[in-house]
Amino acid sequence: MAQADTASQDALVDRFGRVHTSLRIGVTDRCNLRCRYCMPEQVEFLPRSEILTFEEIERVTRVACLLGVRKVRITGGEPLVRRNVTDLVARLARLPELEEIALTTNGLLLADHAVALKEAGLDRLNISLDSVRPEVFGQWTRRDVLPRVLEGIDAALRAGFDPIRLNALAVR
Repeated sequence: MAQADTASQDALVDRFGRVHTSLRIGVTDRCNLRCRYCMPEQVEFLPRSEILTFEEIERVTRVACLLGVRKVRITGGEPLVRRNVTDLVARLARLPELEEIALTTNGLLLADHAVALKEAGLDRLNISLDSVRPEVFGQWTRRDVLPRVLEGIDAALRAGFDPIRLNALAVR
């Protein structure tokens, strides 16, 4: 068997032949916002028993690393509402194959977690910021919390996250 055939057998390849080196892990379906484009106000969440434990997430990630995954993105819902998510980051940071651990957040709880996430080994942050105008932000998120999100971004910068990627919704 040729070397390329052996390598492709050990890789994570989709049905279109694309090799994947990144893994997106949703650690919760819960969120502390109710953005109009994402989550209705009255939503039914999964029972906690159906959400993977940190041990299960670590096990899946180890297997994915054996298949060539080198980057992990932690998402939700809002991943920072998951209790002890910093512990998960620390567990994943100990996996020698991983080159990058990123987290996507709405930023609402980031001021309380930025330093601990950086110390645990988080490399990158994506923060959703759909407007810097409070009235527009409130219309989209159904919450009047823009100042807390901006505080979270400032805290992340002070903690050493640089660059920070901001995700925004383009609206006509």
